Amino acid sequence: MPTEGVYIRPNGQKTFIPLENNPEVFTSLVHDLGVSPDLGFYDVYSLDDADLLSLVPRPVLALIFIAPEPVYYALRNQDGTTVSPPQLTYDKSGDEEPIIWWQQTIGHSCGLMALLHSVANGEARKFVLKDSFLDGLLNQATPLKPVERAAALYNNEELEKKHMKAARTGNSQPPGANEENFNHFISFVKGKDGHLWELEGATDGPLDRGLMREGDDVLSEGGAGFGCAQVFKGQQWEPKL
Repeated sequence: MPTEGVYIRPNGQKTFIPLENNPEVFTSLVHDLGVSPDLGFYDVYSLDDADLLSLVPRPVLALIFIAPEPVYYALRNQDGTTVSPPQLTYDKSGDEEPIIWWQQTIGHSCGLMALLHSVANGEARKFVLKDSFLDGLLNQATPLKPVERAAALYNNEELEKKHMKAARTGNSQPPGANEENFNHFISFVKGKDGHLWELEGATDGPLDRGLMREGDDVLSEGGAGFGCAQVFKGQQWEPKL
């Protein structure tokens, strides 16, 4: 039985109420999932203004961007990345992966995917509390192939409840799960291989954006902030830690 507010599309796809782009909502959800209170999300108002950047606590372990649909598809057309492939070619799992990646099969869950990608990888993974809900989910999902891993999320009723609880909070009236949503969340993290990875569930696997300099976080000049400034040059986007 779906959680109250979850919509099942005519094609049978489970669809959530989307998360508000709000650091308080994001932080509340990851803490509820089982991330240490020492880790949180913050707005990043500029990648160029040193004074505004100084307001962001460092190190920055992940950077999330939200892009409106026209910008998102312009970016994907520009870099040649396939969106919603009919069949995945990415097939890695476990120790084969420098990062853990999820395919998005739940409608309107790109915010949840961005949060999971952000806290399940790199240094942020160390903040997942032992024996928490998220710790159990990651232990279950890490050795699985992508299709089975996505199914583990899709069929997890507790994750569904936690997402829907968070989706009803924030400063605005959340849209219904059956309403259209025209924004896309994308997460950038530093993998255990030292590379910058672009992660979202609509692509055919994770995107390697190159080796980062040792000691840099993702908001350093050689990290996601610099890389995204180039990728999104001429477009409108909103970054978030």
